[in-house]
Amino acid sequence: MILDKFRIDRQVAVVTGGTQGLGRAIAEALAEAGADIAAVSRRSNPELEHTVRSLGRNYYHHAADLTQRAQSRRVIPAVVEKLGDVNILVNNAGIIRRAPAKDYSESDWDATLEIDLNAAFILSQAAGHLMLAQGKGKIINIASVISFQGGLNVSAYAAAKHGIAGLTKALANDWAKHGINVNALAPGFFSTELTEALQKDPQRSESITGRTPAGRWGSPADLAGAAVFLASPASDFVHGVIIPVDGGWMAW
Repeated sequence: MILDKFRIDRQVAVVTGGTQGLGRAIAEALAEAGADIAAVSRRSNPELEHTVRSLGRNYYHHAADLTQRAQSRRVIPAVVEKLGDVNILVNNAGIIRRAPAKDYSESDWDATLEIDLNAAFILSQAAGHLMLAQGKGKIINIASVISFQGGLNVSAYAAAKHGIAGLTKALANDWAKHGINVNALAPGFFSTELTEALQKDPQRSESITGRTPAGRWGSPADLAGAAVFLASPASDFVHGVIIPVDGGWMAW
């Protein structure tokens, strides 16, 4: 049955930034599809743990500050120690710092690139070693519609998300023949803490919904189906793609 191909039973999924916003929605969806969940974030979320465990899945929260490269390196070994394996990696953790390019600070640039791009590579490389030995695995990067555009006052975020797009394709080229799928999702404008400033600006919020054919902000749950698809055997011949989940933003 085709729906069986969307099951990921007995798989271990690591979701960075997994306790809130898009990451939490993805973690819950992967648990519903059968996976044990390792959520990586600075703060735990008891509600997420309760949801995952109530589905009969194992759960582990790994506390990490991904601006610190040494902490990024410890994630995959810690998950293997606690849950026994890593079969799915979702590189979702990200920050955004807004300022005109002429005023953009080096500290904001460095922090954004470290979390949004460098940590994704470090975790992918570590998970890739395991997946290469197994001959299979799924890596899902969270890109953005800004992977295709320049955005406004988000120099570092734009650079990082363009980098994520390139990294997705590069890793897919290296690892597709070894049974590892590397793909990305490109969310449009979603209602999360990351976009709170835009949501609170009536003019910007109205311009965003007016520019989005669906006529609304995305909800984190809107990303869940695409994430399960890329994490599951249903996407076994899908490599190096960046799928917009944007309410039609890129079609405008």
